[in-house]
Amino acid sequence: MFLTHFIIGLLVSSFSVAVILLIRKWFGRQLTAKWYYHLWMFLFMALALPFIPTDLYNFSTLFSGGDTYQTNAPSSNMNIPGTDMMQGLHLIQDFSVSVNRPDLSLLNIGVMGFWMSGMLLFTFTMVRGWLTLRRIKNYSSPFSNQEVLVLFEECMKKLQIKKSIKIVISKRVQSPMIFGLFQTYIVLPSQHENWLSLKNYEYIFLHELSHYKNKDLLTNYVILFYQIIYWFNPLVWLAFREMRLDREIACDTSVLQLIDDHSFSEYGNTIINFLDLSKRSSKLQIVTHLNGSKLQIKKRIERISAYKHSTKKSIRKSVFIYVLASIILTIQLPFVSAFATENDRYYFNNDGVVFVDLHQFFKGYEGSFVLYDHDAQQYRIYNEEKSTLRVSPDSTYKIYSALFALQSNVISPEESTLSWDGTKQPYDAWNMDQDVSSALQNSVNWYFQELDHRTGFETIQSNLQAINYGNSDVSGELGEFWLESSLKISPVEQVQLLQAFYYNQLGYNEMHIQAVKKALRLEKSEEARLSGKTGTGTVNGKNINGWFIGYVETKNNTYFFATNIQNEDDSSGSKAGEITLSILKDLGIYKENGGEKNGEKHS
Repeated sequence: MFLTHFIIGLLVSSFSVAVILLIRKWFGRQLTAKWYYHLWMFLFMALALPFIPTDLYNFSTLFSGGDTYQTNAPSSNMNIPGTDMMQGLHLIQDFSVSVNRPDLSLLNIGVMGFWMSGMLLFTFTMVRGWLTLRRIKNYSSPFSNQEVLVLFEECMKKLQIKKSIKIVISKRVQSPMIFGLFQTYIVLPSQHENWLSLKNYEYIFLHELSHYKNKDLLTNYVILFYQIIYWFNPLVWLAFREMRLDREIACDTSVLQLIDDHSFSEYGNTIINFLDLSKRSSKLQIVTHLNGSKLQIKKRIERISAYKHSTKKSIRKSVFIYVLASIILTIQLPFVSAFATENDRYYFNNDGVVFVDLHQFFKGYEGSFVLYDHDAQQYRIYNEEKSTLRVSPDSTYKIYSALFALQSNVISPEESTLSWDGTKQPYDAWNMDQDVSSALQNSVNWYFQELDHRTGFETIQSNLQAINYGNSDVSGELGEFWLESSLKISPVEQVQLLQAFYYNQLGYNEMHIQAVKKALRLEKSEEARLSGKTGTGTVNGKNINGWFIGYVETKNNTYFFATNIQNEDDSSGSKAGEITLSILKDLGIYKENGGEKNGEKHS
């Protein structure tokens, strides 16, 4: 969601600017001018963070169980009782209860529009400045004073610059400037030609060429890029204003290193002269000027008068402060990673994945299908991106709610009945006492909400974490965290968990596993047996999220599957079931039949 990235950008940029400003304040006296300026390079890296794919610096995978289940999958030779199957597979109908959730889509669109409007405005401003610069270049004249040109060549040699740099004069500028990445120009104000001395020219050339030598022209474009992206954060503008001043001071220092000590005051006077006689244009931010505001000039003169050559001790201090700054700024990476992903992405790496095109089954829906062939130990996945995207499990969570309650002795396979309290429910099938089988088959919300309350919040959370259930986030209200709330899981994880559940790799009592398996059975044919659970996410009256997960047991193999579909108002578990059955039939794995069926309605 754009809103998330907008907030990340605001937080990252503000934190990074604050850290750099504080380090400058606390340790500024220990840094040389060059290192003082280069502290801002950390800001460039920090501002790029929101645009870097989080999987490049994802920290959650360090603590994830990863692919434990698939790599340790045991044999499927298990005895599964199947003698008391119930009749009727009704995947087309499913039950769901709408939940009210804040609709952030309009806010998201509004923030995006606000940000893009600002982007366009500042881009227009920058383009206008660039056009002004073109006019300065187009209406400038070649500089012809041979004596000064010889001096310029000497300055080029002194700075070991071999690139061709043109000197021009213009009536449109009030202060010397340098610009141009591919063809670089130094523009001199024509009206000052008569009073500038050779020494003045030398200082101007050394200053502007130092900007070129330090790659400040390229830095200008990077600053402009980030100013357009982060136009909404005044701290970023403050940071770049300070950065430009630090850059001028660093450039002054570079010049002072090239001239003798007795010329320092003369160099400072050259800068001051241009302050009194020129106006600074705020539109030309892609050039570097010799002058600046009065406050900036004051600070530069103070640094020039206090200039001392760098010592090894000052360089060691600068390196230490750099390391400190990098550590502090790196601290925010795990927070950015966690916030950026919202724990909504599972990082799946499996060499045995075959990606298949099943888009014809998903017409009108965003979604994915994941199938694991146990014998072949191979995944088949449609829509790689969606297959690892975590969304609310909705009623598919009830499989594990039942398992946790059984394992916690809240219920037992023999005594799992809970009495209906008489509260009128939205579906007739819910208005009666329920055991774990009928509750799973009818997807009875009140039954599993009661199980969760009796099992307890902490037990549920520890169980979810132990089995690596999606993001294991139960921060939503107890009884609703699985209903389009905090708990999320991806289709790939659903399949991995089903395998672990089926082969009891979760470490639960085998009787409890079998009790849940029995309740999940839907239908069997002569060739195969289908088990599964649907889920529908209904928010503010609209079905936005549909699940069907389960497994097919054939005589020689077991296939685990998860289908998830999403759209604005027509995504249901029953539709996900239809799509799944069509795919399984197309793949020759399972063919729905009119024979023996199990279960009633699932939602």
